[in-house]
Amino acid sequence: MSATAKKKTRSRVYLSLGTTAFGALGVVKQARAAREENDALRLVDAVVSAAKVATGLAILYRELKRLGDDDVLLG
Repeated sequence: MSATAKKKTRSRVYLSLGTTAFGALGVVKQARAAREENDALRLVDAVVSAAKVATGLAILYRELKRLGDDDVLLG
């Protein structure tokens, strides 16, 4: 690990999970607005953004598993 790399702690990963999940709310709003306006391009952008959020959550979940988190919710 390089000296400039940030140490990943459980609390940091949980915070990242929360902020990423909170970003999903913006994606939902964006998708609703795009559907109301029948804007296909903005709807595609919302779908791509949703995929980004889902991928981010999956990566963070994997990071929690690597940290050996024994949280009851993660199994």
